[in-house]
Amino acid sequence: MSEWVEVVIRSFGILIGLFLITKLLGKKQLSKLSFFEYIAGITIGNIAGTLSMDLRLNMANGISSILVWLLFPLVLSLLSLKSKTVRDFVEGKSTVFIKNGKIMEDNLKKEQYSADELLEQLRRKNIFRVADVEFALLEPTGEITALLKREKQPLTVGDIIKNSASIKEPQTVMMDGSILDEPLSTIGLNRGWLKEELDKIGVTPENVFLAQVDSFGQLTVDLYDDKVQVPPPVTLKLLQASIKKCEADFELFALQTESQAAKEMYMKNAEKIREIENKVKPYLEG
Repeated sequence: MSEWVEVVIRSFGILIGLFLITKLLGKKQLSKLSFFEYIAGITIGNIAGTLSMDLRLNMANGISSILVWLLFPLVLSLLSLKSKTVRDFVEGKSTVFIKNGKIMEDNLKKEQYSADELLEQLRRKNIFRVADVEFALLEPTGEITALLKREKQPLTVGDIIKNSASIKEPQTVMMDGSILDEPLSTIGLNRGWLKEELDKIGVTPENVFLAQVDSFGQLTVDLYDDKVQVPPPVTLKLLQASIKKCEADFELFALQTESQAAKEMYMKNAEKIREIENKVKPYLEG
């Protein structure tokens, strides 16, 4: 057998093996890997690369070495899931860098962190003043997490509207011109509704690259042809217009009726609708 053929066969086999190893190790991002997992990954890659190119190496010995480097991190990972002591030993503990707005200089020295490095990490989180930070940790992954002081935290909908409605994730109902039935059924819709909505904006399913439905039932589409302008969703605007019309109708009925009791009833209902409109306005205009 020619050397280049053997290299191709060995490389192809090792590629399949590395793919299976990656699946076994799970879906952790590189930044979430422990130090040992990171080292094990590099070592496995080096062994695999050398094994595929150096024909003098015994394939069985190389695979045995890879299996050892694979199984040891897997065993440690399983033990870490069951024992916090093992987890702290393998992955390390978080270190407090800022507490009650005060920098912990001793902890910085312990982790060999300079003030410049701390400031750099905070700037990456759009924090430019240490005085704005209430609490900050150095995570085992090397990332800094920070909690801003209450008065420095951004305003949220929950701060303005108590018990505000939750917003669910948008569902992708079309991709590459094909309708996806499962996401449609998840939100209680069907192909008939989708085709009706596409007809309203003058679009055929074949021209749709991607289509999504948000938690308010609005359909947004992206077409293959970027030159074609698609009208924006109008579901929420129509709902807002309907609410305003109801309010106006009650006020009109109040003006037209001669009964004082009926007039008060209509005005009272108009006021209730106005209160409802004010509550849902942030969502309708969002």
